Amino acid sequence: MSGVNLSKAIKKYGDIQVIHGVDLNIRDGEFCVFVGPSGCGKSTLLRMIAGLEETSDGKIEIGDRDVTSLDPAKRGVAMVFQTYALYPHMTVEENMGFGLKMNGHPKEEIRQKVAEASRILKLDDYLKRKPKALSGGQRQRVAIGRAIVRGPEVFLFDEPLSNLDAELRVDMRVEIARLHKEIGATMIYVTHDQVEAMTLADKIVVLRAGRIEQVGSPMELYSDPANRFVAGFIGSPSMNFLEGTVQGGSVSVPALDGARLETEVSLPADGARVLVGVRPQYLELKPAASGARIDLSEQLGNVAYDYVVCPSGERIIVETKGEDVLPSGSFVDVSVTPGKAFFFDAETEVRLK
Repeated sequence: MSGVNLSKAIKKYGDIQVIHGVDLNIRDGEFCVFVGPSGCGKSTLLRMIAGLEETSDGKIEIGDRDVTSLDPAKRGVAMVFQTYALYPHMTVEENMGFGLKMNGHPKEEIRQKVAEASRILKLDDYLKRKPKALSGGQRQRVAIGRAIVRGPEVFLFDEPLSNLDAELRVDMRVEIARLHKEIGATMIYVTHDQVEAMTLADKIVVLRAGRIEQVGSPMELYSDPANRFVAGFIGSPSMNFLEGTVQGGSVSVPALDGARLETEVSLPADGARVLVGVRPQYLELKPAASGARIDLSEQLGNVAYDYVVCPSGERIIVETKGEDVLPSGSFVDVSVTPGKAFFFDAETEVRLK
């Protein structure tokens, strides 16, 4: 197996540049997830690594080889797409071994490799079936099995769970995590779903407009975001952001009835505007006669999400646990757990530290 290294990687379509000088190192055996909103360049970057998109400038290395100009078939990668791309007239066994057959591998070698991939993916009972007789999750496992039998240096996944329903997505997420643990291969996975990113990744790469915003482990990005974009993208429900004003070394938040939040971070001068970020679980509600109001409450059993409208008009989400859930329409006081707020420059949106 091998790692992947990108140096100043650029992609242009005519005069339009969509990937802007990406530098990234993915270690051998690492599970790396590209995450970001639609149009951020994550699939384009994956296809550049695969060789399905030409790299306009910069360099891509897999292991100790410069593969920037190599054909896809010579890069030592295997790609699993959002669509399963299975041959409907072939059995599961034939679909998994087709690539090796086309490359002239001996029948016994193909049989052994298909059998091993089938064992890993628990497909032994389905080898003689055709794709139409399989569920969506089973078809995706066949597509992954087809990649495994090729013995690639790097596995590439392009939103492989997008066509599955919610329950199957969870099941397949577990399958892919287990697969990585068993074979220990380098895997690069593209998704717009930050839950998938948090649960699967050793390393997350957050992309926006063709640029890397931050790279780190899931908990590094969650607990130490570099800017508002990362803070708001990582975590579900997303972080709340409120207007604040620096006053005497603390931050006054009008939406919280002028509450002053103490902090040890380096703040700008008094009177400067900042953004205050607080995750839903670090806000607390208490009944009040007036002020903020619960607009809607989503009760999910052991947890509820209250959508609160502040007197300033700003809206926040508050996570409430237990059975003490206030009804919609209730007036509430909102407070922040001490030490749990983040502060961002109002102009640059870079986090203040």
